[in-house]
Amino acid sequence: MVNCLEPEAIALEGQPMETAILTGIGLAAPAGLNAYIPLLALALADRATTWVTLHAPYDVLSSNLGIAILIVLLTIEITVDKIPGVDHINDLMQSVVRPAAGAIAAVAATGGVVMINPAIMVLVGVVLAGSVNAVKVTTRPAVTLGTAGILNPVVSLVEDAVAVMASLVAIFLPFLVIPFLALFAVSSILLLRRVRRLRSRG
Repeated sequence: MVNCLEPEAIALEGQPMETAILTGIGLAAPAGLNAYIPLLALALADRATTWVTLHAPYDVLSSNLGIAILIVLLTIEITVDKIPGVDHINDLMQSVVRPAAGAIAAVAATGGVVMINPAIMVLVGVVLAGSVNAVKVTTRPAVTLGTAGILNPVVSLVEDAVAVMASLVAIFLPFLVIPFLALFAVSSILLLRRVRRLRSRG
């Protein structure tokens, strides 16, 4: 029987189980904005720092091939997400990829915590990333219509910046994950209400 306090029961090097869970949750949410930023951040943290240790089979993310694929996919995602009209089509297509990426990020971050059922983290990752993606898919068309697409690239850059910040917080400052997610939830609710008001006026 494995003692849950042994090193192999800890997903993040030198960190307790709670930290791994917070990191997993914190990485799943921004996957709803951009599927590849959290995964690439996790992979690079595994390769370049001692903060994260990815266990098999998730260590494939931080392999040379894994990082190369993530960089290519991220480049494509960042590019198409800046093009009005095309970005909405991309969002609809990514509505499957982003929840899946959230699940992978959540499970990978907690892969060494033997006390956690992976199915739970998969569900958490899918729900968080899927919810964030739903907000993005709902609000982006309103931005396109309201600004004739002019602000789409700006909004996309802001989303990318938020995804990067959230991923870094999840990895290096996991104790801030819950406040960060709470702030994001409040902002999303206010944004959705504003979109509904604009649609009702139209």
